[in-house]
Amino acid sequence: MKVDLYSQTGEKSGSLELPKECFEVEYNEDLIHQALVRQLANGRVAIAHTKTKAEVSGGGRKPFRQKGTGRARQGSIRSPHMKGGGVVFGPRNERNFTKDMPRKQRRKALLSALSLKVKNKEVIGLEGYSAKAPKTKEFVSLMSKLPITRNVLIVMPEKNAMLQKSAANLPNTKTILASYLNIHDLQKYSSILILKDSVKVIQDTFSPTKK
Repeated sequence: MKVDLYSQTGEKSGSLELPKECFEVEYNEDLIHQALVRQLANGRVAIAHTKTKAEVSGGGRKPFRQKGTGRARQGSIRSPHMKGGGVVFGPRNERNFTKDMPRKQRRKALLSALSLKVKNKEVIGLEGYSAKAPKTKEFVSLMSKLPITRNVLIVMPEKNAMLQKSAANLPNTKTILASYLNIHDLQKYSSILILKDSVKVIQDTFSPTKK
């Protein structure tokens, strides 16, 4: 499988060879969905929290006497049916949303989603990016020359301060290390810009033959 390869000037310089084991994996929608749900669930933080009857302050004595008031008897103002009382079955901040999934299935889901991007011609290659100083204007000029639609995920083989800072202020643009590639970003971004050396990192990190 090959994709178009572009130089830093935005001109097409050839094609980028992609290993079949990582970029020609059979599409599996169910597995991709499972991996996406897992990632989103593991990123959830339980913020909402309600107090139970035992945690609400007050209620040291009966609100009023047992008999003679004509009202229903009450034992504590902390009861759930009382105003300001505890909450029954409310959200708690110790709730655990974590989901598990075998590593081989996670890798297969990732490669399946990546292969679909290649099949739909949503992946392009870039020979590399180097600059003496971060220049957003120059980077925007480069992006305008590439066949990018809507938004773009830029996959780097290693940290590149000039590239990251040049793209930091651009909307709908994200830089990510190839070893941190994930199912959520692949689903979120319509175009994937892979730096040439990132292909080897993806192969070494997510190859189905890797233990």
